Amino acid sequence: MGPGNQTQISEFLLLGFSEDPEVQPLLFWLFLSMYLVTIFGNLLIILVIITDSHLHTPMYFFLSHLSLCDICLSSTTVPKMLVNIQAQSRVISYTGCVSQMYFFILFVGLDDFLLAVMAYDRFVAICRPLYYTVIMNPQICVLMVLGSWVMSVMHSCLQGLMVLQLYFCTHVEIPHFFCELRQMVLLACSDTFFNYLVMYLLAGVLAGGPLAWILFSYSKIISSIHGISSAQGKYKAFSTCASHLSVVSLFYCTSIGMYLSSAASHNTHSGASASVMYTVVTPMLNPFIYSLRNKDIKGALKKCFGGNSGNCHLLRGG
Repeated sequence: MGPGNQTQISEFLLLGFSEDPEVQPLLFWLFLSMYLVTIFGNLLIILVIITDSHLHTPMYFFLSHLSLCDICLSSTTVPKMLVNIQAQSRVISYTGCVSQMYFFILFVGLDDFLLAVMAYDRFVAICRPLYYTVIMNPQICVLMVLGSWVMSVMHSCLQGLMVLQLYFCTHVEIPHFFCELRQMVLLACSDTFFNYLVMYLLAGVLAGGPLAWILFSYSKIISSIHGISSAQGKYKAFSTCASHLSVVSLFYCTSIGMYLSSAASHNTHSGASASVMYTVVTPMLNPFIYSLRNKDIKGALKKCFGGNSGNCHLLRGG
């Protein structure tokens, strides 16, 4: 298309899940309830970790950042969808769409890196227990989280800048409930070769890299656990990483399932429905996984709500 025929649009339309007016109230209350559970559940995990001194360890330091990331990830997409349902509008401004896409890429990437960092923590704890306090010292933990933030911000900035170079013409309907990178590139009427090249190259490096490290870490962890002679010792070692393994499985299975579903289906709403699993459901379930499967978190919650600890007065409102 020649430059003379290019016009830059000022807004997009988010098609969401359904156009049926009778379904809209159900979708509103369903996503509002899931969003509130996500916010309060992850906030509770953060407050418990802050207030209980027994949880001031590298593993729970990383978990608090993962919970914060999950809150931000859900807050990037769900509130706008709720506002649009309530206002019976599908419009999102060009600036708002690019901003939403930027923060979504940032927090999904951060989630990915933090899961890899947590896998490294479990690797050191089980495979190098005598050196754990030396390797996982506070300075290293802060640097690992800071590095995760820096790489995520750089990635989202690069993708955002490349989208800003694109032109969008008349077809501005996004078959999703948020501004997803791939959908925006598909809508562009200018050349998108380099966008696809960078998108898939960085997806392979920045998503495949952490996943490969997680798989490597757990292969070593399983090997170390297999070498423990007593059944009780094996159970104790595995129980320390069971929650993290559950969260990793949920995150990667749902995200991979979303891309496979959207690629294999011609239904324009299939990608939106599948992406709910890792953008809304996974952040909501993470606090339950850690509170139900982790004895330290369960113990801290019992102390807080059982009234046995003076350190948790913030959680009880007094």
